[in-house]
Amino acid sequence: MSQSTTALAFGTRAAVPLLAAFDGGRLTSDGGLPWLAEADTALTLCASLARCIPDWRRRRGQHSLETLVRQRVFQIACGYEDQNDATTLRHDPLLKLVCGRLPDSGLGLASQPTFSRLENAVDRHSAERLAAVLVDLYVRERGRTGAPRHVLIDVDGTADPAHGEQEGVAYHGFYRQHMYHPLLVFDGDTGQLITAVLRPGNAHGSRFVVLVLRRLVRRLRQTWPDVALELRADSGCAVPRLYAWCEANGLGYTVGLIPNPRLEALTAPLLADVHAQSAAQDGAKVRLAGDAIYRAGSWPRARRVVYKAEALAKGPNTRFVVTSRREDALAVYDFYIDRGQAENFIKDYKNALAADRLSDHRFFANQCRLLLHAAAYWLLDTLRRWLAASETARYQFDTLRLRLLKVGGRVWEFAGWVRLALASSHPAQPLWEQLAAHLGRS
Repeated sequence: MSQSTTALAFGTRAAVPLLAAFDGGRLTSDGGLPWLAEADTALTLCASLARCIPDWRRRRGQHSLETLVRQRVFQIACGYEDQNDATTLRHDPLLKLVCGRLPDSGLGLASQPTFSRLENAVDRHSAERLAAVLVDLYVRERGRTGAPRHVLIDVDGTADPAHGEQEGVAYHGFYRQHMYHPLLVFDGDTGQLITAVLRPGNAHGSRFVVLVLRRLVRRLRQTWPDVALELRADSGCAVPRLYAWCEANGLGYTVGLIPNPRLEALTAPLLADVHAQSAAQDGAKVRLAGDAIYRAGSWPRARRVVYKAEALAKGPNTRFVVTSRREDALAVYDFYIDRGQAENFIKDYKNALAADRLSDHRFFANQCRLLLHAAAYWLLDTLRRWLAASETARYQFDTLRLRLLKVGGRVWEFAGWVRLALASSHPAQPLWEQLAAHLGRS
């Protein structure tokens, strides 16, 4: 591969000039790629995803579907979400090696047009098969230490801004933008990503929730017949059909409610107590919770509603949830606000892994891309769990990538083996040692 060798001059405090040029040869800036490959091997993830993608090529291509998926997912995990990044990364010696090519003499990896064709080969049926792979992976990994007694399903929607005129993009009034509206499902206790479903931009927050739950619950109960299942979701999912489905299928639920005058009237006495207690404590923050049996006009029967009233410096604050839980009101509300942890899961998925980079034109091509980003989530989350086993602090993905993957190194290809020399001054060496010990390599 030809690279510009024009040197740039920089002044330094050492009284000698610095000349910099992209002419270092077989170097990589992602020396931690072997750990991604270890996680992928442990999960058999990229190979499983590749079997779900139809091969659009009329003749045998230079790159197998498995190699294509692995290259794309590894690039996303390393922070290269743009397909165009493959133009130069296809020659990265270490990326080539972990994708099955020799770093120097091996054929270059795929370029951007091939990835575009890969994602556009996916239709609705293959997208469903890709999503099923993630669910199967979740079930296998969640049950690795034995059948769980309880699974908390956190459901949330998120906004992915549009990238031009795309299939399924629409204006969403709440987010005030043209967008897609993906539905994300996490294990609320473990943070594992169960599935991700792309929805049109104007989809209601509850759209597809029952459909996804129906398939997921069937799969979980086939594997763990005695597991107790519980749903937690925000007010975007607050529709009577969801409560009724949970009740008919034995799922506990705690779902946020949008305030209305009747609900606000329920909290009036509690809010008065909050203000009185706050005033007695010189304006200190006071939070109280209560409950009531409530029936909205669209509900066929009454249900328990828990409400919270809080006195803050900026004014009163009330919140409502409908629930099947029986604990005291404040415990139920605290359980509900713990779903804020799911926001951190989404932050990892969107911010660190750029899962909102859904810039293909076709809808199902973007569904494919959403799931490829989900695969990258699984790889990094697996590395994070391996590190957590040695009592390392739980890293956000962007921090984990910086400390573990972004290590400069030189790659040498010899007859029968490859040598990777890493930057001696990089502070990630203890993490490598911890991972090696976890996998029995030390």
